[in-house]
Amino acid sequence: QVHLVESGGGLVQAGGSLRLSCATSSSTFSRYAVGWFRQAPGKEREFVAAINWSGGEMFYTDPVKGRFTISRDIAKNTVHLQMNSLKPEETAVYSCAASRRGELYLIASYDYWGQGTQVTVSS
Repeated sequence: QVHLVESGGGLVQAGGSLRLSCATSSSTFSRYAVGWFRQAPGKEREFVAAINWSGGEMFYTDPVKGRFTISRDIAKNTVHLQMNSLKPEETAVYSCAASRRGELYLIASYDYWGQGTQVTVSS
């Protein structure tokens, strides 16, 4: 089992920044790729970014490229999502998830999910 806990969400003005964290006490976390997804009210959950087990490969959905950065601190069992130049339409619950499979942009590839953290971007 991998228990994931997100933190770092909050209220920010458009153009601002937030840094989300996904942490776990699991000793096997370093074997997993980690993804971030978001779900806005009334919309389906969508892929945002992912990082492979070693931290050497990162993947992003096109709308966030150049503004969001995913990284992982293997020693601290933590994955971060730095979000810059946030837009009001990016208001959503952001969740992290762990996967030992490929196709990291797919929800079905993930085995473990956190509860999510609310990000609200005001205009």
